[in-house]
Amino acid sequence: MEPNQVTVLIADDHPLFLAGIRRTLEEVPTLQLVAEASDGEAALRAIEAEKPALAVMDIRMPRLSGLQVARELRQRNLATDVIFLTMYDDEETFNAAMDLGVMGYVSKESAVNDVVAAIETVVAGRHFISPLLMDLMVARRSQPAVPLRQTLPNGISPTERKILKLIAESKTSKEIAEAFSISQRTVENHRAHISSKLGIHGSYSLLKFALENKAHL
Repeated sequence: MEPNQVTVLIADDHPLFLAGIRRTLEEVPTLQLVAEASDGEAALRAIEAEKPALAVMDIRMPRLSGLQVARELRQRNLATDVIFLTMYDDEETFNAAMDLGVMGYVSKESAVNDVVAAIETVVAGRHFISPLLMDLMVARRSQPAVPLRQTLPNGISPTERKILKLIAESKTSKEIAEAFSISQRTVENHRAHISSKLGIHGSYSLLKFALENKAHL
């Protein structure tokens, strides 16, 4: 590797798209492609082994999604910055990515044109959002602040409160199951019951709630 080169991993389960991103990055002398992966588990292993400065990943991959990989990187205190590639303009997924500290969000429709700019922007310490996806950032910024709940609903049990606290620490369902010596299915049932009691929907909404109310759990 040449001095001052930025090390990059790329991951996508579509071979042709992955090849296109590879060709684009190989044309940039300041970038060094150190690993490729076609699923989330392989991407996570490669990041642990190679410790690249950046991981450019499809947000939806087999075995582990991009969001799950990003969460694992955060839990393991790995310094690799993440740039997501996506075909979707789903607001909930975008917010979940931002809450996990993801630095870049690139539309696959414009990835060949945007990915190098995204890498350069993130290396400089700034967020990058593809112009095609900027409406998601506008929506996120325009959302009213969610007031912290000083107390949880009366129906939340002590066990569910403890599970919420672990969720706020970005623990996976598997890790929570191990902490309580229960099955992962039981943890998922707890999560569903908590969401129902709070009147929210989706695992990322529960994570968002837990993070926003962490100080009161």
